[in-house]
Amino acid sequence: MADFKDVMVQFPGDGVTVRAYLVGPQGKAKRPAIIVIQEWWGLNDHIKDIARRYAQEGYIAIVPDLYSRLGNKVVPNSNPDEAGRLMGALKLEDGLKDLQATVAYLQTLPEADAARIGVTGFCMGGTYALMLPCVSRAIKAAAPFYGQVPNPDAPIKDLACPVLYIYGEDDGWITKADVQRLASALKKYGKQGEIKTYPGAPHAFFNDTRKDVYKQAEARDAWTRALAFFKQHLGA
Repeated sequence: MADFKDVMVQFPGDGVTVRAYLVGPQGKAKRPAIIVIQEWWGLNDHIKDIARRYAQEGYIAIVPDLYSRLGNKVVPNSNPDEAGRLMGALKLEDGLKDLQATVAYLQTLPEADAARIGVTGFCMGGTYALMLPCVSRAIKAAAPFYGQVPNPDAPIKDLACPVLYIYGEDDGWITKADVQRLASALKKYGKQGEIKTYPGAPHAFFNDTRKDVYKQAEARDAWTRALAFFKQHLGA
């Protein structure tokens, strides 16, 4: 990718060295940054591709390997049982610590604007993308895709930024009741948020490497909405 930084990096976390994929335009101008959080498969080519897509739009994008504590495993789409085992082995508090270390790392990069950091994530990553701005005021915009909603909803009272939550109505993991609970929590705590629901779309409908669930039209619309959301709140 000419004129782009496209590298693997590492930085200290809480009792772990976190590996991450970093990509973005080269140059002296400070740019907004987006943390892209993996699905349960690990730091694979698909999630790197999403980061590159954000870089092409003018962002610094970083994908921390949330399995850094678990040997940096990457699981093929054909092995959901192993992916589920890894996701279950990662404690939420440890994942959030590693994401906070990622924020701290971004704040040291001369090319990244520390005042304009956003987060997005998918499936497992969507859960973390919703939770991170509940524990870090450095996050200025969050676009979780079909992540779990905290129950009880108390963490939402500390949500520090606007949220665009993207959801497929035929999701077999996240229920309509979960999404309604999020809508109610946003209203109850006076938080700025939008929920976009796609009728007929299953869990992981954004993943274009999984032909069993990918929905092209809905994925394109979700991408357009996410870009507009980040442009509104972060600029690019």
